[in-house]
Amino acid sequence: MTELNITVQPTPNPNALKFIMHSPVKTKGKSSYRSLEDCLHNPLAEALFALRGVDQLHFFQDVITISKFNFARWDELEEEVLKVLREKFPEHNPDFKEHDPEVARREALPEDVRKIEEILDLQIRPGLQNDGGDLSVLDYKDNILIVKYQGACGTCPSATTGTLHAITSILRDQFNENIEVYTAPEY
Repeated sequence: MTELNITVQPTPNPNALKFIMHSPVKTKGKSSYRSLEDCLHNPLAEALFALRGVDQLHFFQDVITISKFNFARWDELEEEVLKVLREKFPEHNPDFKEHDPEVARREALPEDVRKIEEILDLQIRPGLQNDGGDLSVLDYKDNILIVKYQGACGTCPSATTGTLHAITSILRDQFNENIEVYTAPEY
């Protein structure tokens, strides 16, 4: 059996690491999991969530981003994650299908929100995804946009400061000079 090549990279979030598998993790779309119940159809995600200290998982292209709770220490958890990946990844199917409500949601959006999504897709999401995260648009009304971060971005300290400022600046420049952007609280 060939040894798995796994590269571990930090993210701007000290509670999240990217595990680059150098092989497809998810061939289409992305998957974020916030609980064991979210990922019972995905044996690899289920095995990772079974590790004490794992808070969130984000599967995208050839990367698995793992966010941990504050009490967990990376010097211990990282080795446990690598062990699970070496054991379970060879059986992982990167073509796994999940119901993707995002497709239907986007088709039903008003024109102004679709334009916001397009700008985010081109200008913001690539950077967030490169750092192991993403964001979703929850609401737009009266020049106020509410977004929710996903993956490593969900608990990243810079998400509510620098990143949020960049999103606001880009949307003011390319969409509406009066827009205000706020993040939804984490629960």
